[in-house]
Amino acid sequence: MRAVLALSILSASIVAILPARAQATGADAAVLATEAVSPAAIGRLAERLARLEEDGLDPRWYNIPGAELAASDPARYRAETMRAAQAAMQDLLLGRVAQIRGRVDLRRDPASVRLAAWVNDLSTASEPADVIDRAAVLPADARALKAELARYRALAAAGGWPRITGDRVRTLEPGATDPVRVPQLRARLAFVDPAVMQGASATSPVYDAQLQAAARAFQEQEGLEADGRVGSITWTALNQSVEDKISQLRVALDMRRGAPAPAAERRIEVNIPHFRLHLLEGDRVVRDMAVIVGRRDRQTPMLNVRMTSVQFNPQWGVPERNAREDLLPRLQRNPAAVQSAGFRLYQRVEGEVVEVDPSTVDFSAYNRNNFPYYIRQDAGERNALGRIKFVMPNGDDIYMHDTPDRHLFTRGQRAFSSGCIRLERPMELLSEALSGTTGWDRTRVDQVLASRRTASTPIARSIPVRLHYTTTIVEGGRVIMRQDIYGLDADYARAMERAPAQRVAAAEGGAQRGTALR
Repeated sequence: MRAVLALSILSASIVAILPARAQATGADAAVLATEAVSPAAIGRLAERLARLEEDGLDPRWYNIPGAELAASDPARYRAETMRAAQAAMQDLLLGRVAQIRGRVDLRRDPASVRLAAWVNDLSTASEPADVIDRAAVLPADARALKAELARYRALAAAGGWPRITGDRVRTLEPGATDPVRVPQLRARLAFVDPAVMQGASATSPVYDAQLQAAARAFQEQEGLEADGRVGSITWTALNQSVEDKISQLRVALDMRRGAPAPAAERRIEVNIPHFRLHLLEGDRVVRDMAVIVGRRDRQTPMLNVRMTSVQFNPQWGVPERNAREDLLPRLQRNPAAVQSAGFRLYQRVEGEVVEVDPSTVDFSAYNRNNFPYYIRQDAGERNALGRIKFVMPNGDDIYMHDTPDRHLFTRGQRAFSSGCIRLERPMELLSEALSGTTGWDRTRVDQVLASRRTASTPIARSIPVRLHYTTTIVEGGRVIMRQDIYGLDADYARAMERAPAQRVAAAEGGAQRGTALR
């Protein structure tokens, strides 16, 4: 089916460009369209297709004919090579993965690609391999990502780096002596700083200053706390294989294919694995701040929503899961401490919700599967939502908010929340959100916050908010990779392995609209 669909697109384009006498169908049409291309150029095209790994694709996906067919059946070799090229070019232009359930952050704009024009170029170019080369670098950042992919493939071909097999839970402290883990760490960090394997200390079991410097450089590269203390998070990052890095880069390339141009309007984008929020206008970054996102077991969902209002001094209606899993153990240990933090306990009695005095409840009688109470936290300094809540209506009850836990923003890995987005500098975002909203200035904001009363206001201009998952970015030509904290890159890589449906586009007219046949 894949070959037939690919051939149908190629044939449709051929019909549009060949004289009437040559408007054949099927393999005959493919041969006629490329009969002016020299056999040597077809051979170079096949060689280029055999190198699709440099573009993050697998040549085995495209049934590239072997060189022996060129000698035994030149016409068939020509047709099958062009058929494989057309299928590969569609993946290079539109992305191999059309969509994944739950990934509303994935964006494709097939109309902007003009697939039929590319098919025509491939069919008529004297060097069709050049057309594949142009398609391969069309997405944003493609050259930088391809160069990084080539670097990691070279490392893989050389055997990659060694794995840490020692204790990966206990923290290795600066100055410590460890005859098992220090040599392993030294061998691994030699890929960051080869000097650690030179000199008198190269075989030392002491976690010395030179090795600490290499560890800090690695931590900084990975977006971790660069303190030289090697704990479980750093051990995990050290043990990420070269093959995992290659997989991330292949995903990064594919995710960018067929992507729409950046919107011109003011918008917010939160990159989950990079723990960053950007307020953008076109390509210009207006605000940039750290965020805290959902834990691995309470993941922040991908969303395309709009911020519509702001709430000051919010109360927190504790979600049932948080109440059962987080607050119940605290209530069992010290109910008075929970109460002093502003938490109130409620229960439904004869259809009415009434407040319950925590001191009258035997919390040891309850567990996470049996807890008949509702919990709300009053507004105040210790409220989990801080002083400001940014409302963006959605079915997952996700919002952005302030937090009293400011110390967590110093951490490199910031997946600590139950799904909502905690903001490093909420007052800066508030200033942007209220821009143009009549009657609201900093003086009034300060008055409302000081009152400690809960109040809300709609904002004059709602702001698009996109929560997306992009582990690999390019800044200033430098590729920056972060951990696949939710495993979504791994899911995407598996989707790439599955044969995708072809996008069928009409060959007539200008911009084309692709349709995924799934």
